[in-house]
Amino acid sequence: MISFLEKPHTKEAVERLLHPLVRQWFFSKFKEFSLPQLYGVKEVHERSNLMVVAPTGGTKTLTAHLAILNELVRLADIGKLEERVYAVYISPLKALNADVFVNLQQPLAEIQALAQQHHKTFDIRVGLRTGDTTAYEKQKMLKKSPHILITTPESLALILSSTKFRELLRNIDWCIVDELHALCENKRGVHLSLSLERLQELAPEMTRVGLSATVEPLQDVAKFLVGNRDCRIANVQFLKKYDLQVLSPLPDLIDTTHYKLHHALYTLLDNLIQEHKTTLIFTNTRAGTERVVHHLKEKFPSKYVENIGAHHGSLSKKHRLDIEQRLREGKLKVCATSTSLELGIDIGYIDLVICLGSPKSVARFAQRAGRSGHRLHETVKGKLIPMDRDDLIECSVLLKHALEKKIDTLHIPENCLDVLAQQIYGMAIADRWQMKDLFKVIRRSYCYRTLSEQDFLEVVKYLAGEYASLEDRHIYAKIWYDEKTHEIGRRGKMGRVIYMTNIGTIPDQTRIIVKIQEHIVGFLDEPFLERLKRGDIFVLGGNTYEFLFARGMVAQVRAAEGKSPTVPSWFSEQLPLSFDLAMAIQKFRRLMEDQFLNKKTKDEMLQFLHDYLYVDKNAAEAIYYYFKEQQMFAQIPHDKKLLVEFYQDEQQGKKFVVFHTLYGRRVNDVLSRAIGFAISRLQHRDVELGITDNGFYVASEKPTQVLRALEALQKEDLWSVMKLALEKTEVLRRRFRHCAGRALMILRMYKGEEKRVGRQQVSSMILLNAVRRISDEFSILKEARREVLEDLMDIEHAAEVLALIKEGKIEIKQFHTPLPSPFAFNLVTQGYTDILKMEDKVEFIRRMHQQVLAKIWQ
Repeated sequence: MISFLEKPHTKEAVERLLHPLVRQWFFSKFKEFSLPQLYGVKEVHERSNLMVVAPTGGTKTLTAHLAILNELVRLADIGKLEERVYAVYISPLKALNADVFVNLQQPLAEIQALAQQHHKTFDIRVGLRTGDTTAYEKQKMLKKSPHILITTPESLALILSSTKFRELLRNIDWCIVDELHALCENKRGVHLSLSLERLQELAPEMTRVGLSATVEPLQDVAKFLVGNRDCRIANVQFLKKYDLQVLSPLPDLIDTTHYKLHHALYTLLDNLIQEHKTTLIFTNTRAGTERVVHHLKEKFPSKYVENIGAHHGSLSKKHRLDIEQRLREGKLKVCATSTSLELGIDIGYIDLVICLGSPKSVARFAQRAGRSGHRLHETVKGKLIPMDRDDLIECSVLLKHALEKKIDTLHIPENCLDVLAQQIYGMAIADRWQMKDLFKVIRRSYCYRTLSEQDFLEVVKYLAGEYASLEDRHIYAKIWYDEKTHEIGRRGKMGRVIYMTNIGTIPDQTRIIVKIQEHIVGFLDEPFLERLKRGDIFVLGGNTYEFLFARGMVAQVRAAEGKSPTVPSWFSEQLPLSFDLAMAIQKFRRLMEDQFLNKKTKDEMLQFLHDYLYVDKNAAEAIYYYFKEQQMFAQIPHDKKLLVEFYQDEQQGKKFVVFHTLYGRRVNDVLSRAIGFAISRLQHRDVELGITDNGFYVASEKPTQVLRALEALQKEDLWSVMKLALEKTEVLRRRFRHCAGRALMILRMYKGEEKRVGRQQVSSMILLNAVRRISDEFSILKEARREVLEDLMDIEHAAEVLALIKEGKIEIKQFHTPLPSPFAFNLVTQGYTDILKMEDKVEFIRRMHQQVLAKIWQ
C-alpha cells in the first residue's frame, strides 16, 4: 500500500533518536532539522520503505543518510559494528556519486574527531564502486568491506552476478536510490528495478529509500521504487519560495527585424547576468549553447572573457569537469548548457537560471530552476525567455502550471524484453533458478508486474538457444533450460565474462557518415537519421541533400539543389513537449476563443491574460494579437476542435494539409505516420510529412485524401497500422540494434575486442532479417517496436485522440486558404527556413505575417 505522511515528526522525536555524538555533530553544523529531515529521518530509522520528494538542494541526501550514519555510530560505540555492507547508495551519475562520497567522508571524520575527545575510535568506512574503480580498489573492498557502498545501477548489476562481492550484500539493511525522477522514465531505471528485486532476494529485510526531485504521479514512482511492497511518501516538493517569470525580449516577436530581436535578446541576457552573481543559461540544444557563449563574448568583449563557459554532452569530459570546478569555485559569471547540468551534481552557488526557449515540461523547468538558490532557505529564481509567439504561449502556460504546482506525469517503460533477457542471463550466472521462482521475482518489479508468461518463456527460449537458425548468425545459447525440472542455469565458461563486459542499457552511439557514392559530404547524429525516410530532403553544411538509404553507419544521399528541406536540421536535438502541458495549452486556446465569441474588448482580454497567465505587459499584448489574427484569419483550434487546414504553396508547387494537433511531438509522430501510411494504402503513393509539437502536415504535389485516411484509421487498430507503418523504417532498424545489444544478441565486446557501432549496425540488419524468418513476434523485435511506439513515440495518447474524434468529442473543422494561418507558420516553414540565414528567416516569416494581415484587413 502506498500512503502519504500527513505531518512531520516533532523536532524532539527526531532528536531523541540521535546518538549523542551524531547530535553534537549535527547541531554544530545546522541550526535546526529541515522539513524533509523531520519527515524522513525517523522513517528510515524505523526501517519503513520511504520516498522523499523535495526540490534540488532540499537536504534529501542527508535526510536519507542521517539515520544510517547514526545507526553505524551507535553500533561502533557498543562494539557491534560488523565487517559487512549495511547500506547501498545508488545514483545514475558518477559525478554525483563522487560528491556523496566526499559528503559522507567529511561528517564521519568530524564525528570521529568528536569521539576521540571521549577517547573512542570508530572505523566506519564508505566505499565507491563505479565503472572507474580500479581492480586494486575492488580487491581492497573485498578484504575490508565498506559499511556504506556508493554505486551506479550498472555496477550494482555486476556486483549481483559476481561470486565474492555479492556475499557482502547479504542482509544489508538499506538501499537508497537517488535521482529517482531521472531513472524511472528510461531503460536504466527498468534495469535497476530488476536489480533491486535481486538485491532483495539476498537481503529479505532490506528497506528501500528513494530520493526524487519534483515528479508526478507520486504513487507510480513510489511503486517503481518498492514494487508490490508498502511505501510511505514524504511529499515536501514545494517547500521553497519561487521567483519565476516569463520575459519577452520585445513587445512584438514577429513584426520585427533579426537585428532588433537579436540585439534585444542579448541586451536582456547581459542585464540579467550583470544583476546576479552567477547565472546558468539552459538552451535545449548543443548548438544553441555554443551560440549564446559566442554572441555574449562578441557583443560584450570587455565583460565576458575568462568568466564564461559552455557545458554540454559533446564537449570532452576534461572540459566539463573543469567548468563544474570553476562554477564551484565561483570563477564563472555565466555558464550556458544544453541539458547536461539538469541533474543533482554540486555546481556551487547559482542565483539565477535562465531558460532560453521552452523547457517543454513543467517538471524539467522545476528541476532547472531548482539549480538556483540551491540551499534550503534560498529563493528559486528562474526566467523563461521565449524565442517566438508559439514559444511565448508555451512558456506562459508552463509558468502558470509551475506556480500552481501542476506537474506533468512521466512515462515509466514497462515489460522491456531486452532488459529482461540481460537480467535473466545475469541471474542464471549467479544461481540456478526454478522457472516459477524466477518469474515470481521478476513480476515483483513494478515495470514487469503485467509481464505475460508467454513473453517470459519466449525470452528464456531465446537465451537457451532454442532457435537453431540463430546459430548461423553466431548467436549461441547463453543458459541451459531443463524442461523436466523447470530449472535454468549458466552455460559455457565464457558466460560471466560476456555478461560483465556487455552489461548496461545505454546504446553505443556514433556519428553517421554522409556520402554521395564514395565522396564524404559530412556527418549526422544517429537520432536525426532515425527520422529520415527515402526521398526526405535535409540541409548539411549549407547544402541540401536527398536521403536514399543507410547501411551500417553510412547514409547514401544525392545532391538536391533548389529543393526545400522536409526535415529541419535541429529535429533530433529538440525536446518533446509533454502531453499534459500540450493539453493545458489547448485548454487555454479554447478559453481565448470563448473571449472572442463573447465579444470581449481588448482591455477585458488583456485583463483576462494577466489574471490567467501571470505574464507582463509585453507578453500579454503579443499573445492577444496572435490569437486575434488566428481568429480573424481562420479559427482557433483547441482541445475540442481539430482544425485541418488546406493550402497550396505556389512557389514549391505543393499542396499542404496542416493538422493543428497540439499534443506534442511524440503523439504527432504516431498520428502523422499512421495517416501517411493510410494514404499510401488508399492512393498508392508516398507523401511528405512534417511534425512539430503543435501539429503536423502532409504535403504532396497531387491532391491527397487525408480526411478519408483519418476516417479509415478510426476503424482500424492503431497498433496494427503502426506495426506495418514502421516495417521498413530507419527508426525500427536502429532501435532493433539497441535492443539486440541490450539482449546480448550483438556483443559490443568479445574476447577483449570491441565491436564498432558500424559493425554492430550491419550485424543487426542481417539479424533483423533472420529473426523475421523465425517469427514476426520474436521477443527482441517485438521489444524494438514497443520501444519505438511507447517510449520514443506516444501511441497510448494518439489512440485516445482518435477515439475522441470517433466519439465526436473532438470536432473536425476544414479550412481552405491561399496562405498558411498564423498558427501554421512555424510548422510549414520549419524545413524551408533551414536554408535561410537567421536574419532572412525572421524576414521571411515577417513577410508571410504581412500577407496574412493584408488578407485579414482587405
